[in-house]
Amino acid sequence: MKPSNKLLTPSNHALVLIDFESQMGLATTNLSNTELRTNTAIIAGASKIFNVATLVTTVAEESFSGPVFPELEAVYPKATSGYLDRTSMNTWEDKPAYEAIVAFQKKKIVLAGLWTSVCIVGPALSAIDEGYEVYVITDACGDVSVEAHERAVQRMIQAGAVPITAVQYILELQRDWARQETYVAVTDLMKKYGGAYGIGIQYAHTMLKH
Repeated sequence: MKPSNKLLTPSNHALVLIDFESQMGLATTNLSNTELRTNTAIIAGASKIFNVATLVTTVAEESFSGPVFPELEAVYPKATSGYLDRTSMNTWEDKPAYEAIVAFQKKKIVLAGLWTSVCIVGPALSAIDEGYEVYVITDACGDVSVEAHERAVQRMIQAGAVPITAVQYILELQRDWARQETYVAVTDLMKKYGGAYGIGIQYAHTMLKH
């Protein structure tokens, strides 16, 4: 009856959202921008619902990469949340970002962002070397080609990172539909962004009264 300690819970990990910015999104081709923005909305929304320790970091926001996706801004407004802007492509090599992540005091780190082969590989490999357990939300990561994204994911898996998806992330946090304190917020988020799964939830709520 005891769940695996490899499963994510709202309190056992930190989520690091890296460079979900307009200029970076323009060059993403391994998945559509629609899918990328949808999955970003799911993981950002999930982290807010479950009060996950979350860092939003950008690279050269005002001089090069531009604003974060509207779906991320809606959940973590810059004015109130603050984004940690960097010059380093590897978040782990940026001292303020590194200190912010370490300050969460979580041994599991979940990463998502742009681009997979640069801005996700860097902190993933670096965190693993320091003894962290790293999870990568691969369908909320984008790159300039399918090849670049897939080779980066393979490289991280070979180093010990665990690949997951956006829907898997939110459902792993919910875990039990009897968890009423988050049930409505989770199902509402999935109705909006969950594609066919979200439509199924809408159907069940409306037609089956569940």
